[in-house]
Amino acid sequence: MTEPLLDIRGLSVRLPAGAPRTHAFTDVNLQLNAGELLCVVGESGSGKSTLGAAILRLLAPELRVDGGSLVFAGQELLSLDDRAMTAIRGWAISLVSQEPLLALNPVQRVGAQIEESLLLHTALKRHERRARVLELLAYVGLPDPERLRSAYPFQLSGGQRQRVAIAIALASEPRLLIADEATSALDAATREQILALLQQIQRDRGMAVILITHDFAVVSRVADRVLVMEAGRVVEQGSGAQVLHAPRSDYTRRLLAAAALKPRPARAISSEAPLLQVQRLSKQHWRRQGLRRHAIAALQQVSLELRPGETLGIVGESGSGKSTLARTLLGSNRADSGSIRLGDQELVGLNEAGWRTVRPQIQMVFQDPGASFNPRRRIGAALIAGPVALGIPRAEAEQRARSLLQRVGLPDSAFDAYPHAFSGGQRQRIAIARALMLAPRVLVADECVSALDALVQAQVLDLLESLQRELGLALIFITHDLGVAARISDRLLVMQHGQVVEQGGTTQVLSQPSHPYTRTLLHACAAERQPLLRSAMGETR
Repeated sequence: MTEPLLDIRGLSVRLPAGAPRTHAFTDVNLQLNAGELLCVVGESGSGKSTLGAAILRLLAPELRVDGGSLVFAGQELLSLDDRAMTAIRGWAISLVSQEPLLALNPVQRVGAQIEESLLLHTALKRHERRARVLELLAYVGLPDPERLRSAYPFQLSGGQRQRVAIAIALASEPRLLIADEATSALDAATREQILALLQQIQRDRGMAVILITHDFAVVSRVADRVLVMEAGRVVEQGSGAQVLHAPRSDYTRRLLAAAALKPRPARAISSEAPLLQVQRLSKQHWRRQGLRRHAIAALQQVSLELRPGETLGIVGESGSGKSTLARTLLGSNRADSGSIRLGDQELVGLNEAGWRTVRPQIQMVFQDPGASFNPRRRIGAALIAGPVALGIPRAEAEQRARSLLQRVGLPDSAFDAYPHAFSGGQRQRIAIARALMLAPRVLVADECVSALDALVQAQVLDLLESLQRELGLALIFITHDLGVAARISDRLLVMQHGQVVEQGGTTQVLSQPSHPYTRTLLHACAAERQPLLRSAMGETR
């Protein structure tokens, strides 16, 4: 038998003193062969990403390996010095991170970033590197490589940025690719394209892939083998079919059940006048190409209504205009035309002083709480900053912050801690508390659970529903996942290319979609979730 490409035995990583447990993970054993795709799954805080960082020897300074062996291609990585390990990273082992917008340099063109990897890890000459950049951009399925080579990351969609990150990782033709939640924030159609690309790379190059994910829909789509982690322990390991359809661990069965989301039961909605009314809202972005500027219609004649206590789900794939709509509702983008009325007040055309009086009434929960918090600022300071700036006494703001932290399920000690001390799910709870500090009437949640595992996702959705009942909030819930939208929404609005193509009651839209695009989204969602529904019900193939 040939030796595995990666052989991990008894690996443990110790956490710093004062952490909730002693180890990020302990006694991990796994073997990975060339050309094999291993999915590592588990909820937030289970140790998945720390395992990926340990393989690359990129652990945070306060973490340390506390025993075990880590052999790659016959070489013990734990015995290598920093210089030798630097030569392996990006050459033999590459990483694709969860959020490419943060991983890519925002002020450097895409082509230059790929070429930098080639410069570091290959002996190619300059003209050869430029040709290789175009070849890589084409290989990962990006249109018009010559044009995209000169683009900046912010000019690309989420799926395109992820393809660029994969191109950088492939530049030196590594033997092992570690993809850490590389598809978690993508819509179903884009996620399918990225997964198909990873499988193509695996077949073409015989490369081994470790795909770290919380999404069992991804596991059912691509996994050769699956490793399930809970609180730093491996609780199950086996083939994809075995883990999905005959799980041996109670924890795995709970994860599968949580992933099989159930629609929200129909409920009575207030017959009061709409709290928020949007009429024929339009917004254009401008892109420069050479000496010319081209208009891109981000929003086209968008209309919607939101009543007190209601949840409106807004769905659509990447680039459909969902987030542009959210930013326009909050005044971050200025509308080109149309109307936004919050109660009796018209928001389109407000100056900055006018928006300062309105913003407390409509607040936002962002997709990535890690990026929306200042890592050098304590949680309490982040929560009270807005209220204090608006004239609320510091003592009153602090009392409200502590009360809200408790309400979202966090201990009082969270007030004095820093963001890095919390898991992704906990940070999202803190983000919700921050959004509620000014007692808003409308809460806009933009992909706020897309990066969370199924169990934490369900907890956050339950929390939002509970807060909505308690505070009478109106909620706009933006997501690319129809299953999540169905779980929390009273009504659905479907967007494509900046336009509303369908809207209505959740049950009506899901059971009797009138637009072909809605049917396409439903088909993609059903294809992903059907294996999970079978597993949750204890059925087998």
